[in-house]
Amino acid sequence: MTGGELSPAAPGGGTEAASAPVTVRALVARGSGAELRVERVRLPAPGPGEVRVTITAAGVCHSDLSMVNGTLAARFPLVLGHEATGVVAETGPGVQVAVGTPVVLNWAPACRACWWCRRGEPWLCAATTAPTVARGETDDGVPLHLTLGLGALAEAVVVPERAVIPIPAGLPPEQAALLGCAVLTGVGAVRNTARVTPGESVAVVGLGGVGLAVLSAARRAGATTILAVDVAEAKRDLALAAGATDFLLSDDRLSKEVRARTESRGVDHAFECVGRAATIRAAWRLTRRGGAVTVVGMGAKDDMVSLGALDIFHSARTLRSSVYGSSDPDREVPMLAAELADGALDLGVLVSGTIPLDEAPTAFDRLARGEGARWVVTLS
Repeated sequence: MTGGELSPAAPGGGTEAASAPVTVRALVARGSGAELRVERVRLPAPGPGEVRVTITAAGVCHSDLSMVNGTLAARFPLVLGHEATGVVAETGPGVQVAVGTPVVLNWAPACRACWWCRRGEPWLCAATTAPTVARGETDDGVPLHLTLGLGALAEAVVVPERAVIPIPAGLPPEQAALLGCAVLTGVGAVRNTARVTPGESVAVVGLGGVGLAVLSAARRAGATTILAVDVAEAKRDLALAAGATDFLLSDDRLSKEVRARTESRGVDHAFECVGRAATIRAAWRLTRRGGAVTVVGMGAKDDMVSLGALDIFHSARTLRSSVYGSSDPDREVPMLAAELADGALDLGVLVSGTIPLDEAPTAFDRLARGEGARWVVTLS
């Protein structure tokens, strides 16, 4: 780590009582549309029930981009990043996880006590983290905010213990980082929300990291027709490698092209992985009567979706969202990590490349242009 002076770990896996704030390098946005810069920031020492995690790899997710381009309401200055893996470096009082444990960060840790958690829907937890959470300060003393309570594009984070999920040692960090967002979201949308079954047909609109994870999960679920849809021809090879049976450009002929491949019906399941009204309507048109549209992309609150009342009645389609893959991360991330460890889950196609923290701003530029799948920042 190239940041400030970190408190040494005490014998036996705990930490010294006199732990102190630490200074680390992090990717910071000072305002909406502002230039992204790597800055030194100060993080507090872990308090009761909290841990400090040294980050080893963090993905650059479209939700991070939405924080800085105004799609999502954010407070600044803001440390970006919420999809990451690392190692527990320090623990506060009352913590059970041991120093040295490899973990994946969970940006929506469930409280386990609210109405939604008690009925088995932790992805809808009433205590879900706000888009930005105040914690720490910049090197010049300005109060700092963290993306989804994590701010993971940094050398280290300080988070509640319930925001870390232990995983096996030795997983490729650039792939393990994706388990906590892109993979859990995409796989969960297929397995938990849509519950795709063998022999069904699927269309996936939008082929970023999440869309590619949906493709891979649909293939593993046994879907026989898997149509990948994007505005960029450059996504074709990625889509086919991830599990698509065909790639289609999103244009005026899209609905006809899909029906030509589905005996004129449309697909059983359409997954919208962009988060825009136009692509939600497109996914609706690709779906057969009685089929289901699952919205995975997170859009702007003022981007309104318009559907005809007669169309809704006549088509008998289902329109729903998949929040965090309708998943329980504490249960499902370890399952995915085990699949990754034994080779059953291959996430290599999702990683477009790895870059150091200083080059993280370029990954946001590529993301804005729709280039690649996931760019992953690696730290040591």
